[in-house]
Amino acid sequence: MSATPKTVRYYIHFKGRVQGVGFRFRAQVAAEAHHVTGWVRNEYDGSVSMEAQGTLADIYQMIDQLQEDRWIRVEDKYMKEIPVEAGETRFRTVY
Repeated sequence: MSATPKTVRYYIHFKGRVQGVGFRFRAQVAAEAHHVTGWVRNEYDGSVSMEAQGTLADIYQMIDQLQEDRWIRVEDKYMKEIPVEAGETRFRTVY
C-alpha cells in the first residue's frame, strides 16, 4: 500500500530577471500543468512573490519549468513552508 503524497504550501520569493518577461503567465501555465494551486504577484522592488500549494515534487517541477524558460533568470530564491489553505482550487495572478 503506497501513501498519498502530502500536500504542502510554500511562500516563494524570486529575484532576478522576473518582471517584464511573462513570469506570472508562465507560472500560471506551469502551476496548472503540475496541479499546483496558489497565487503569484509582482512586487514593487522588481521581484516576484508566490504561494504554491501541492505536493513538494509538483512544486519543484513547477519551479524547474519556470527556471528553464529562456527569458526568465532567477538569481535568488527564498522558500518557506507555510500552512496549507484548505479548499483552494486554482492558481491565480494577484495584483
